Amino acid sequence: MLKRIFLMVCLGFGLISCSENDDETYIDPNPDLSERLYAGGATTIFSATSISFRTPAPNLSAADLEAHLLGDTQFENVYVTAPAEINPGLGPIFNNSSCISCHPNDGRTGYPLNLLGRSGLLIRASIAGTGANGGPNPVPGYGLQIQNQAIFGYNPEAQYQNAFTDVTETLADGTIVHLRRPAFTLINPYTGLPGGMMLSARMATPVFGLGLLEAISELDILANQDIDDANGDGISGRANYVWDPQTNQTVLGRFGWKANTGSLIVQCAAAFVEDMGITNMIFQNETGHDQSNGQDGLTDDPEVGQALLDNIVLYCRTLGVPAPRNLKQANVRQGAAIFEQIECAKCHMPKQKTGTGSAISALNNQIIFPYSDMLLHDMGEGLADNRPDFLASGSEWKTRPLWGIGLTQLINGHTDFLHDGRARNIQEAILWHGGEAQNAKNKYKQLTTKQRSDLLEFINSL
Repeated sequence: MLKRIFLMVCLGFGLISCSENDDETYIDPNPDLSERLYAGGATTIFSATSISFRTPAPNLSAADLEAHLLGDTQFENVYVTAPAEINPGLGPIFNNSSCISCHPNDGRTGYPLNLLGRSGLLIRASIAGTGANGGPNPVPGYGLQIQNQAIFGYNPEAQYQNAFTDVTETLADGTIVHLRRPAFTLINPYTGLPGGMMLSARMATPVFGLGLLEAISELDILANQDIDDANGDGISGRANYVWDPQTNQTVLGRFGWKANTGSLIVQCAAAFVEDMGITNMIFQNETGHDQSNGQDGLTDDPEVGQALLDNIVLYCRTLGVPAPRNLKQANVRQGAAIFEQIECAKCHMPKQKTGTGSAISALNNQIIFPYSDMLLHDMGEGLADNRPDFLASGSEWKTRPLWGIGLTQLINGHTDFLHDGRARNIQEAILWHGGEAQNAKNKYKQLTTKQRSDLLEFINSL
């Protein structure tokens, strides 16, 4: 009788394996998620409010907390045209005028209502071939990023235009989901656009937890590579290796949509010069790269000092990670089991650990749950931007961390996801997965209405 009841429970749950002796790993249909409550280890904050992404880690030393609060103020600086007594250096060409404008509440930017205005969306550009040190090949007259804003007396490089087309997916229960496929183009260029330009839109991502991701050891990240798909599961994550202009060497890529940046200091320094047109000690030349409209003629470079850059980097490293919610609810626990069963967790690996090398002691030796393997994966033709970036191909993307994703609506007022903001909710983001994630997507489409609801409840609990 008991055996019969157990069998019925297993069959009722559908996709969940019933036996630990099956070829596939047994998945507990009601897993204990209590360990995952501390998503950021000791940096975890227990807040589900509008400031959950911008709260300092609670385990900081007094000195690090003081530096964090100073960096917080500087992260919100609004820069203006030089010369000026306060926050000079903006432009001449740029995308936005402050860090916080692209990362509202230190979170995820939404797809802009007005592509002609300032927003957290930008467009990367390159042409065929390889640039210096193995990176993308800059577009003559435009560089690697299209600045769509300019100070008085200068012209933006170009302005952005996009047209969405409708794509439909039909789920097993008959639900029809309408997706939107973007097609970005450039209009009103300041000079002729060369042929063969490769364009790729980018949405600004959350800032919290970055110090922990930087502190994961390289060996631990590389241990999860399966470049030749030796286990035959169709998933072959691999690391990107990129040029670091601060150390002048090739390093493991960790940040950016294609893991094209190796450290937070380079990420922040590049944002200053490319996004705001503000030079610094790492990037001492104006955004224009000797373009006719990209030089301000002033002799004030670097326009921000090393101390300010260091403060902002420390701020980004030391933000707390919000704890997940509702982990004891039955539907959330069942959703977590489905997440494993349909193989989302093979790329969005729940668990990581940090090493001992960070200068910020609060980040060392932490067990964390970012839901990312930090590796590149081929996501198929549907998501391909066809723009290589160091070792990343035109269809490869780094696995995005999922921690905090369920707070996006509360904190940022939207649920726009993926690199170009095309997905209007988590389900749309899942349905754009292809390539190495095609099997997971197909399994998602076959879920019952209840199973699909449970999975989305789990993801929204993070």
